[in-house]
Amino acid sequence: MSGQQAQQLTAQGLFPHGIAGVIFDCDGVMIDSRTANNIYYNRVLAWFGLPPMTPEQEHYSFMATSEQALLHIVPPHLHHEIDYVIRNEVVYRRDITPLLRLQPGFMNFIGNLRSRGVRMAVHTNRKLDGIQTVLDIFSLPSYFNPVVAADTAAPKPSPEGTRHICAAWQCPPQQVLFVGDSEHDKEAARGAGVIFAAFNGGPLRGEITAADYPGLHTALAAVLPPVSGL
Repeated sequence: MSGQQAQQLTAQGLFPHGIAGVIFDCDGVMIDSRTANNIYYNRVLAWFGLPPMTPEQEHYSFMATSEQALLHIVPPHLHHEIDYVIRNEVVYRRDITPLLRLQPGFMNFIGNLRSRGVRMAVHTNRKLDGIQTVLDIFSLPSYFNPVVAADTAAPKPSPEGTRHICAAWQCPPQQVLFVGDSEHDKEAARGAGVIFAAFNGGPLRGEITAADYPGLHTALAAVLPPVSGL
């Protein structure tokens, strides 16, 4: 049996009644932002005259909220200057947002889900204005409802935001998939009782694991509803 066939059988076992909704993390899942985010945090450190992030700091910062990340990488005696720096000197919206790119295959994947009537939502550790900016840049707002951010629910790994999405959809969590690329995503999904798909390679594993969107679509093909109108 091929790996693709095994994933399809796994999906059929996980979703005996099909998939009703898919929740997406943002960074590393919807958008390829790791390099851009590292540039942002390293520019902040450089403004303070500090060296670039260590690998440990890069890993932490990619999963955390921006506030958590900045407090983690900037020494405590400089914390009082962070707000000034990010408002006036290293401005994410101005300096970093133009560097963001959608993950390859993402638009085709969500377009296919929409054609099948599958609900979609976002659960991110970005703040609400940050994720709304990302959605607006790529003309994505119409695809996702609700959008849950770190300042509208407890940040991941808390499952609060994922539970909120399931409640808003009035959908059993067993029919929902969470696509994420971090342990925080996995914990949020598991805590809410939804199925977790580990995305974008690396050592992370979920009930479903896919390196890219074509692979994820193949894994889910057997449990997706038919295209609307067919």
